[in-house]
Amino acid sequence: MEQISRARVGEFLRRLEEFDFSGALKLCTDSAVVWQNDGEGEQAMDKRLDHFKSFVTTVASLRYDVNHQVGEANEVFQQHVLRLEMTDGSSAEVHAAVYFHLDGELIHRIEEYVYTVPATSAA
Repeated sequence: MEQISRARVGEFLRRLEEFDFSGALKLCTDSAVVWQNDGEGEQAMDKRLDHFKSFVTTVASLRYDVNHQVGEANEVFQQHVLRLEMTDGSSAEVHAAVYFHLDGELIHRIEEYVYTVPATSAA
């Protein structure tokens, strides 16, 4: 089950990189929630993905670089850097420690602790 959990988290991140938000949502339970330390508190997954969708309107590409990942039967903890290339040519990084809880083969809860590195100008 650990391999399934880690694979599901990887697939979820790939869907986000492809801006496939409906595909990402299909990898989650109907009652999935996300908590992030951004002051928004806990939100339903579909609402959080809507927020993410509006956030990436100025993003040309994004990539998750996973630095560390451990998993158990229904849990995955990872540290990653989300690298953003903006449409204006600038770039930014979001460093995160993320806990994923799965119910069966679907993501049920995400807890995300993030630190955003300010955008750098295009050279």
